[in-house]
Parts: sequence; C-alpha cells; structure tokens
Amino acid sequence: MAVSTRDRLLQAAHDLFYRDGFQTVGLDQIIDEVGVTKTTFYNHFESKDDLIIQVLRKHDKWWQNGFRDKLREYGGDTPRGQLLAVFDVIDELIRQPGYMGCIFINVAVQFPLAHDPAHQEAVRHKAAMEGILREVAGYAGADDPAMLAKEFALLMEGTYVTSQITGDSKPIEVGRRLSQMLIDKHLPVTA
Repeated sequence: MAVSTRDRLLQAAHDLFYRDGFQTVGLDQIIDEVGVTKTTFYNHFESKDDLIIQVLRKHDKWWQNGFRDKLREYGGDTPRGQLLAVFDVIDELIRQPGYMGCIFINVAVQFPLAHDPAHQEAVRHKAAMEGILREVAGYAGADDPAMLAKEFALLMEGTYVTSQITGDSKPIEVGRRLSQMLIDKHLPVTA
C-alpha cells in the first residue's frame, strides 16, 4: 500500500524536527525532503505550526500505544510486572540508534512559553503518560495511584534527560532501583 503524501510529510517533518530541532528546520527543507510543491504542502497543512502540532499528535498516539504494548511485553499480564517493566521499556528506547531524547521534552524546551500550542501538546502528552501509569498503579493496588504515577513520571523524565545529556545508560539502573523502592512503598506485599 502506498504511503499518502500527508503521511510522507508528517514522517519527514518528524525525523527532521527530532534530529535538527523544531525551530531550526524550515518548511522548504521538509518540502524538498518529500519532493512536493508548496501548494501540495498547503493542501495538507495550514502552516509549519500546524505541521508541528500534527507531528506531535501522531507521535503521542504512537508512543502511548507503544508504551502500553511494551509494558505488557516486558511485564506480562500483571500490573505489578508492568510497573517493574517501565525502565526496561525506557532502556530499549534510549539504546536505539539516533536517540535524541524525548521529543516532548525537546519541544517544550524549544517552545518554552506555556501558551504556545507546541508546548501545550507536550503538557498533554506528559499528562497522558502519567495517566497510563496511574491506571496501571490502580490495577496493581497502589495505596495512592496518582502519587505513584507522579513519582514514576518524574523518574522517567529524569532518566530521559540525563541519558540524553550524558550519553550514558546508567540512569536506567538508578531508575530501576528507585522504581522498585516506590513499588515496595506503594503496593501491597505479595506472597
């Protein structure tokens, strides 16, 4: 099945934005990469800003689905196992060639004003990821699923940023140890 022009534009923009930065990549560069005209681009998107938002929404959907799938793959069918698997999922992510950090952290830094639509997409994504963690923590029987989710989310963010800045995977091991402590603190003891 052929990939639509819109999807080709989204993928090229995603890859260029992720590698080179949202502010650095120009519309002409994306258009040239895909080999279309400006008219064709504007048939699919209102502006570069619209394209950025659509790229972020597509990435958000992909990552939420992938994160849930990977939690089940690494953690099995039990919510406790899935919480224990969070840092296995992150480890796989940061070891991928071309890892440049979390795209939503990157966009929030590049668009730091809270009212900016791109920044707001990053906020929505982070809230959605925390929601996934809260859901799993609730199923696992956490005494305070919302707090456990906030604590896990903070560990995840710290791991993404530290790994990106240092190029080191050791933050994964720290995250695993701290996540085990959080699970022990918040979840009922299992036999």
